[in-house]
Formats: sequence, C-alpha cells, structure tokens
Amino acid sequence: MTVTRVLVANRGEVAVRVLRACQELGVEGVAVYSTADAESGHVDLADRAVCIGPPPAAKSYLDIPALIAAATTTGCNAVHPGWGFLAENSGFARACEDNDIIFIGPRPDTIDLMGDKISARTAMSEAGVAGVPGSDGPVGLAEATQSAEAVGYPVLLKASAGGGGTGMRLVAGSEDLTRAFEAAAVEARAAFGNDELYLEKALTSARHVEIQVLCDGLGGVLIAGERECSVQRRHQKVIEEAPSPAVSDELRAAMTDTAERACRAIDYRGAGTLEFLVADGHFYFIEMNTRLQVEHPVTELVAGIDLVQAQIAIAGGATLAELALDSLTMRGHAIEVRINAEDPANDFMPAPGEITEFVPPLGPGVRVDTHVYAGYAVPPYYDSLLAKLIVWAEDRPRSIERALRALGELRIEGVPTTRELAIDILSHSAFREGDYTTTFLEDVVAELPTLSQS
Repeated sequence: MTVTRVLVANRGEVAVRVLRACQELGVEGVAVYSTADAESGHVDLADRAVCIGPPPAAKSYLDIPALIAAATTTGCNAVHPGWGFLAENSGFARACEDNDIIFIGPRPDTIDLMGDKISARTAMSEAGVAGVPGSDGPVGLAEATQSAEAVGYPVLLKASAGGGGTGMRLVAGSEDLTRAFEAAAVEARAAFGNDELYLEKALTSARHVEIQVLCDGLGGVLIAGERECSVQRRHQKVIEEAPSPAVSDELRAAMTDTAERACRAIDYRGAGTLEFLVADGHFYFIEMNTRLQVEHPVTELVAGIDLVQAQIAIAGGATLAELALDSLTMRGHAIEVRINAEDPANDFMPAPGEITEFVPPLGPGVRVDTHVYAGYAVPPYYDSLLAKLIVWAEDRPRSIERALRALGELRIEGVPTTRELAIDILSHSAFREGDYTTTFLEDVVAELPTLSQS
C-alpha cells in the first residue's frame, strides 16, 4: 500500500524532520500537538495540525486512542512515531494495524522481542551475537549476588523493560548490591510498570558504538555503517560521530557481519540500531532500538541517504533493491552536537523559558535540525533538545574544525544551553585524538571550563 498521508505522532525537532521528508516525497504530513506546543515549529510546517490534548504527555503524545482518532479523522493511511514517546510501543503499532493504518516501523512482535532486554539478549545469543557477560535472564537479589560474583565487580543492574539509563545502577562492590537492587527495581516499576532486572558486567573502559540497519522485511538488509556515541552524561548521548575513530576495518567488517546476521534472525523491517560496547578489540551486544535514532543524521551525511524517506518507502512496500539501496559507499566524516536547554554548570538542570535570539550557523557542510525560533517558549514538560548541529567534512580533523566554527556562529539566547560544553569537548585533546570512552566526561570534568565551574 502506497503511503499518501502521514500522521507524525511526535513533536518538536523529530516532527520537523519527518514532515520535511514527507514534503520531499510528495506525501502530505499531519502534525499533532499538545496545547503547550501550539506555537512549535512543527505545527506551522505541517499540511494540517490537530490538537490532541493538554501538556502532560500521558494526556497527549502518549494517548493512543487520541492519536488513532487524529489519524483516522484526517484521512492518514500511515503513522510515523519518530523517537521517544510511543516509537517502541507495540500496543501503538498494533492499534495502527487494527485501524488499517500503516505503522512506519518494525512489526509489533519485533518491537516486543527487542524491547524486552532479556528476550533481546536471548534472541541475539541464539543468532550467535555475543552479549556482555552477565545473567541469563531476570534475577532476584540472590541470583544477582551469584551472577555478580561470577562475572566480577563492578556490575550493572538494568531494567528489563528500560532504556536511557532509567532503572539502571552501577554497583562497585558486594556491599552496595542490595541497596542498588532495591532502588533500581523501584525506579523500573515506576517508569515501566515492570520491576524485572538483569545483571551485566560493567565494562568501565569501553566505547559505545552502534550499527545503523535498514531492512525491507523481504530479505533485503542494508548495514549503513557505525556511529560513535561514547560522549555521554548519565547514559544520555551528548556528541556522536561517524565513522567511529576506534573501529578498525577488521572490527568494522566483523560488526557488519554480526548486525546483518542479527537482522536476518529476527526478520527485521524498517530502520533500527544495534548498540554494542567495544573493549579490547571485542564487541558485545547491549540492545537494539527498533526505531529511528536521534543521531541518525551523521549516518545520512556519510552514507548519502535519507533514512526517513527510506522508512516511509519501505512501509509502503518498497524493497531496498527498488530504492537502489543494495549497498552504500561511505564518504568523509560527520559529527552531531546536541543543543539542549540545560545548564551544564548546574548538574544539567533543564532550563525551560523563552528563546530570545536564535541564529543558526550556515556554510558548506553544516546542517541544523530544529523546531525552535526567536520568541519560542521552551515548555517544561518534555525532552530538553532544542536543536542538533551536524557537520560533514572530508576527514575527522576537518570535521571537528567545522563543528567548532559552526558552534561559534550559533547564537541562542534566553535559556542556558549545552553549546559551550560542546565547544569544550571538541577542543579537548582526548576527543581530538579519538581517545575516549563512555566515562569521558567524568574523566576530564576538571579540564572542561563549563563543568569545572559548577
């Protein structure tokens, strides 16, 4: 079935991204918004816009009946969930199918399989994909104690239904395990309605590297290279780049083969990401995100593809061969910087308020994805992402310099942002040399002016 009109079941920057892809395909795009987002840039960009409820996400962007009603009343035959909110909710995908609406994403059963971290580990193990050493399934406190002793401290307790660091605790030693277990279980139950935990060995000097995949569900599997995502704070990514400076050609080939094997094992459809920890020349599966990633633009710039347009076409029945996406030639180096309405000097406290000035950078190799403008009021109810600054250049050193130039041109006033922190990171010798791990920010906090002043 050809996609003719898409309801974008999301807000802000990702809604703008999807709506622009729809426009370039000649497909109508319908936006949804809460009353807090009535003035958001994505509302003006859409062909039509529907208010779906008050500011709390549970009463708007997470309200499945309201979203289905918005799609049916506006004549949409497809829904794009973006990321976050309901993007990995199998119930939403099934509700779309039950109402003869195309869900632009994987099949509901695949979302269920990979959304539960324990079942995902099992499925990947059966496909010959190695995971981080740890428990074979959910654990109680006694089993967690045994598993921790078997793999050795430090360990991570993780929520089976979790993501983004919620329901996760790092445990340095046996004396901390009971308290951490109880806290993680409470947090997981509150966030996901599921307090199951599993345990993994904490790889403390590892890189976070992910593989972008695009599959048509009809036998076509495209591996679109890797992204380096190790610059993080509280398990949330800050800066991403492609390709990874830590991945050799040999390791890249092995990771590519593994990702393809994994996708075929679960008959994957759509865009997705397999996330790995890389340490000492080995890589370990940690999870799969069955959706588009925030950092997808760095892949688009080095691979020369539009992942959102490909998602829409595949959902309409196109094969990779028909889209001329049988293979890719990767070129150059791309870096993405997330600009959040947060105060890095105040423990990254969210900072809602009015944007009094917004002037994005211009020039060759510079892309800015955003929904904000001068006069936009950042609401306090949602994610703090304001914009993504993405640059491309022929190689990594020139990409870093272009990113610094673009950040210098970016003017955003009215609320604290992470702009200055990004400049500090890109200027640091360890980042420039590509010699960093997931503990980078903790390791160099005293050397980053933005953070050392806090």
